Amino acid sequence: MIITISGLTGSGKNTLGELLAKTLGYKLICPTFKDLAAKDGISLMEFQKKAEKDPDIDKRFDALLREQAVGDCVVTTWLGPWIVDADVRLKVIAPIEVRAKRTGKRDKMPLKEAIKHVKERDDRNRKRYKKIYGIDIDDEERFDACLNSGIYRPEELQSFALSIIELRTKRKEG
Repeated sequence: MIITISGLTGSGKNTLGELLAKTLGYKLICPTFKDLAAKDGISLMEFQKKAEKDPDIDKRFDALLREQAVGDCVVTTWLGPWIVDADVRLKVIAPIEVRAKRTGKRDKMPLKEAIKHVKERDDRNRKRYKKIYGIDIDDEERFDACLNSGIYRPEELQSFALSIIELRTKRKEG
């Protein structure tokens, strides 16, 4: 079974993905632009600007994602639900302030700077994915569920997600 988890910057998609992969004994696939930026020795935002000018960066990233997403796995990346043929598609949401606090804490930024960073990153990705793929990442039609990490703790989100996975499995078998 392939489970994809999407969400904007700081939403908690990786945290939920890690919990689910561990509980289910599935492989976790969570490639990020941060990793590619670090390999290039540049900041994440510099790398994103580079990707805006070169659509092949996204296309190579997504081709690699498709190659990795086989067998039982949990994929946590922005476009996973659109790029990978998944059995379950989840989206993690949270208010901007919550996401900025998490991002600021993780990346050691003051809250004001983190809010600006999160907004800019979300906006750039929205525009880039629309331009390259015609994907509207705000369209939630394709998801089995949207889970609010601004309200619920990671363990509670995991419980909701496991219930959804169980329901999808029963429907598939039935």
